[in-house]
Amino acid sequence: MDEFSKYRSPLVSRYASKEMAYNFSDRKKFTTWRKLWIYLAKAEKALGLLVTDAQVTEMESHAEDIDFAMAVEEESKLRHDVMAHVHTFAHCCPTAAPIIHLGATSCYVGDNTDLILLRDGFDILLPKLARVIDRLSNFAEKYAGLPTLGFTHYQPAQLTTVGKRACLWLQDLAMDMRNLQRAREDLRFRGVKGTTGTQASFLQLFQGDHDKVEDLDRMVTEMAGFKKAYMVTGQTYSRKVDIDSLSHLASMGATIHKICTDIRLLANLKEIEEPFEKEQIGSSAMAYKRNPMRCERCCSLARHLIALLADPLQTASVQWLERTLDDSANRRISLPESFLTADIILSTLQNITEGLVVYPKVIERHIRHELPFMATENIIMAMVKAGGNRQDCHEKIRVLSQQAANVVKQEGGDNDLLARVQADPYFAPILGHLDNILDPKTFIGRAPQQLPTISWVNCGPFLLTELV
Repeated sequence: MDEFSKYRSPLVSRYASKEMAYNFSDRKKFTTWRKLWIYLAKAEKALGLLVTDAQVTEMESHAEDIDFAMAVEEESKLRHDVMAHVHTFAHCCPTAAPIIHLGATSCYVGDNTDLILLRDGFDILLPKLARVIDRLSNFAEKYAGLPTLGFTHYQPAQLTTVGKRACLWLQDLAMDMRNLQRAREDLRFRGVKGTTGTQASFLQLFQGDHDKVEDLDRMVTEMAGFKKAYMVTGQTYSRKVDIDSLSHLASMGATIHKICTDIRLLANLKEIEEPFEKEQIGSSAMAYKRNPMRCERCCSLARHLIALLADPLQTASVQWLERTLDDSANRRISLPESFLTADIILSTLQNITEGLVVYPKVIERHIRHELPFMATENIIMAMVKAGGNRQDCHEKIRVLSQQAANVVKQEGGDNDLLARVQADPYFAPILGHLDNILDPKTFIGRAPQQLPTISWVNCGPFLLTELV
């Protein structure tokens, strides 16, 4: 059966980056298993168990050459994936066969590998999120002073600026950067804990020497690149760790869904569009269309990312005592899919933020359509300063505003409130100042000054962003 005759996950076949697809591949998983067996053998040898240099060297020389067909055949017989790979590894390492997996339980390779994959997954996501923040901050700075209609309830409200609105998105993304960084740094190693987390098998191997068991745990943890291991585990590390990791990814999904929904709404108004390729087709039937398909893809996948959070929440809640196996099948799906989905929407959002198109003239036209209504209070204040009576002016403006609103809503015409004000002799004292009164830049408040500075703080191998 060829690959087109069976289901393929679109997360990998259609969307995900090569590095994230590899991170959750069988090759990465099972070579990591072998590395963990090598770490264990090295540490056991260093602490005095009967493990030879020849056995370690043999394991290292075969760490990458996995006979996947043999492993599948072994698993079909044994119904146990870890033991299938123990046998497969032992087949090409006959000298080391007696000491492979010595004292360990399946979760030694299974859970520790999952933690490595989560850590490496965050390492892939964090630079991508940083790039999105960088691109969007450039966009915000470029359009910091460009007035645009603000919306509350998706109804025209006070003006803001295009750049200030982008900072609403930036602030949420900065929170996501903080959260992902923390989740990555909070990850610990399961380490060498034995069948129910008591390390009984290793205590037996080391003839009751507690110090050596602790040294074994520490040495393997360090070889795997972790600073700390969880102090207590059952057979597995606490499944709340998965909640912590996936909840921050789901939260980022909510952020990106909001950003891309905003862009889709603005695209409908023809104020801002995502990039559109020269030969891109928007619709098979309507040739004129420029659909926001990248933003729609982000929203679609972000919903999946958010929904995936239910899996680790429910899994953690039903882990009986030291563990049950009903977590396994679920985690094989929910962990990789969360990281693959997060990877896709970040890559897509980077593409969007690198090519956002702004149409200032359309934005200006929309402002002109609404600004006369918004400026009524300013007009009243100007008339009072010119010696007028506030209540008389308010009544004049109320009547003219309703007449203009009737033209807009009932007749489909343009907002002619300004023309009505200019035609009314009552407003003669301020006609020379109307242009200044109606300057959009006088309605944006401190929006340009509220743009934060993006501060990149060195945090080990990453850059944590702060808005200051």
